[in-house]
Amino acid sequence: MKTALIIGESGGIGGALAGELRAQGVSVTGLSRSRDGLDVTDEESVVTALGALDGPFDLIVVATGALEVAGQAPEKSIKALSPAAMMDQFAVNTIGPAMILKHGATLLPRDQRAVFAVLSARVGSIGDNRLGGWYSYRAAKAAVNQVVHTAAIEVARTHPHSICVALHPGTVATDFTAKYLGRNPAVAPDTAAKNLIGVLGGLNPADTGGFFDWAGKPVPW
Repeated sequence: MKTALIIGESGGIGGALAGELRAQGVSVTGLSRSRDGLDVTDEESVVTALGALDGPFDLIVVATGALEVAGQAPEKSIKALSPAAMMDQFAVNTIGPAMILKHGATLLPRDQRAVFAVLSARVGSIGDNRLGGWYSYRAAKAAVNQVVHTAAIEVARTHPHSICVALHPGTVATDFTAKYLGRNPAVAPDTAAKNLIGVLGGLNPADTGGFFDWAGKPVPW
């Protein structure tokens, strides 16, 4: 792996991934909303930001996302559902990564191994859902998993050595999760980054379209 593009570098996991990759000698390009004005929910912003890059990149990671949008906490009951909150979740956690895939897949090399990874979450797994709640966030992450799986089929037609996957980074101690950790164990962003880079390095084209956790184990859809 020689070149990488991290979308969402200013976030806890995105920044840790960029730092760890640079420490390993990888040339990293990072984009974020706070520093570069990239709004993943705005297709024109995505086109402008990605169109300014040269590429190709051996690795592209979409590390954007939000557990709360506009102060709306995850719902504990279906009675708490709000159309606006659901649309906000889908805009950030589904449509954003989809737009990066739409306009960023062409930045992958066609003639060699390359990975396009989107950070998802285990709570987006329908098969693993035993607790309920968190309707909008769960649904948005389940939807982005479908986007990744579907895009993997299409990208493989033009990039036969490509690997397009969704990744669950585990519970990571960041501003993103601070209010919801409670007594749940969490790892530092640097540890999560090392784990994810290890998983990325072990993937092969047969894994494209998959959903994997921080230890490289498949997550049920």
